[in-house]
Amino acid sequence: MLDSSESFVTPDGRTIGGVLMEMKNITLRFGGVVAIKDISFDIREGEIRAIIGPNGAGKSSMLNVVSGFYHPQEGEVWFRRERRPSMRPFQVAQLGIARTFQNIALFEGMTVLDNVMTGRLTHMTSGLLAQGMWFGKAEAEEVENREKVEKIIDFLEIQAIRKTPVGRLPYGLKKRVELARALAAEPMLLLLDEPMAGMNVEEKEDMSRFILDVNDEFGTTIALIEHDMGVVMDLSDRVVVMDYGRKIGDGTPEEVRNNQQVIDAYLGVSHD
Repeated sequence: MLDSSESFVTPDGRTIGGVLMEMKNITLRFGGVVAIKDISFDIREGEIRAIIGPNGAGKSSMLNVVSGFYHPQEGEVWFRRERRPSMRPFQVAQLGIARTFQNIALFEGMTVLDNVMTGRLTHMTSGLLAQGMWFGKAEAEEVENREKVEKIIDFLEIQAIRKTPVGRLPYGLKKRVELARALAAEPMLLLLDEPMAGMNVEEKEDMSRFILDVNDEFGTTIALIEHDMGVVMDLSDRVVVMDYGRKIGDGTPEEVRNNQQVIDAYLGVSHD
């Protein structure tokens, strides 16, 4: 078994670092309903970690625990080898964790550029008065943050729509804008909640390419929920499988693909 600080090489030759985040014996209840039951897994630096399972398995609830939207009744969340206390989502964001949402959560009346700029809020330190009057430190800070945002817009190939109100965009581009806003926060850990839901084949191919590029070029650790098993198996370094709030599988895509319990509960047939 690997030590938490030990790196390893994946079957495709990629080097994955030590543990960045660890979920220890997480149990989450809503009244009498148990959404997550005693689940433990880790996310390692530099990897793409998938969380899969049937509808209602507890995947989004787990992502909400990671991002601070939900607080488990039992278990511990560790980040960068320190136990994370109960935190609100904005505090989790300040630690270096950003996310996208299953249902798009953008400001429809604002331009693409302005939406992506909101992802820089955790990096802005000048006071409200200085920002409103736009002088001194606030002006320099605005310029610096705008430059970073423009680079992300170029990286995700959305330059042509940077001044377009988000409400006018097709669904696939809105998903890309949401990814841009999350990247603008410069996260150590990026959480993607069904980033390809509702997309056509071409849009999925584009999003898959961008996810791989973000991981490769920025070195960003990624945890994603996704129902498209072809995408999951192609993108992920490791996969954790949930069913009715419990963990039923954890390993490389190949190990999960050949796990009989996973096949019976979710995949349905073996993909040998």
